[in-house]
Amino acid sequence: MAPTEPGAIMGTNGIKLFSVLATLVLAGCAQRQANLPPAPQVATPVAGNAATLPGYKVQVGDMLYVRLYLNPELNEEVVVRPDGMISTAVAEDVLAYNRSPSEISAALREKYRPLLSDPQITVIVHSFAPNRVYVAGEVGTPGEFITVGPNLTVSQAIARAGGVKLSASRDNIFILRRGESDKPEALAVDYMGVISGKNPAADVRLAQYDVIYVPRTGVYEAYTFWNQFVQQFVPFNWGFTYNINPSNN
Repeated sequence: MAPTEPGAIMGTNGIKLFSVLATLVLAGCAQRQANLPPAPQVATPVAGNAATLPGYKVQVGDMLYVRLYLNPELNEEVVVRPDGMISTAVAEDVLAYNRSPSEISAALREKYRPLLSDPQITVIVHSFAPNRVYVAGEVGTPGEFITVGPNLTVSQAIARAGGVKLSASRDNIFILRRGESDKPEALAVDYMGVISGKNPAADVRLAQYDVIYVPRTGVYEAYTFWNQFVQQFVPFNWGFTYNINPSNN
């Protein structure tokens, strides 16, 4: 009887193990897909019910048209400065950032009242500053992404960045956002729930200047440490040999 080669045994067992794992993974994917509703055959081009959308808040870089109905000679266009303020020929340093146009109109009326007995002021957003979000960490092409219109969602921003790498820790993705008083805060993201379809509501829309950070996995961190600080100084030899043909005594 011819001896069996150890390499052949290991190869056969490895193929069987890989087949079993692949079957389990595919079965899990099929089970997740089965729980999702089918996509409609025709997509309805509706962005959403306008009554449910939040009111627009003015952003830095927006161009505002200040219109006075009874005093058209005072009409002018102003840009929201980096400090969030606007200045007109009559009023200086009026807060505009994160306010609605009607709130800015009310603030300007108070400023114009000493000059005009009945200031009829309307603020119109003439042009919008582009939305900017940032994706960093373990993605294909990290960087700044600029859009006009609604801000990107989490999955859209990551897709713009080339998707996550194999070294990405998908369970630990988070958003860095500037909150009240410009204080940064970290917000959790259920990215796995989004890409698996289990929690589509987790695909939240980003705010202006948000940063999505995709960290590395612990395994990849350990591999990087090993590769950079251990392997280059300690040349281990992981090879092995075996004899295919038994010796004849």
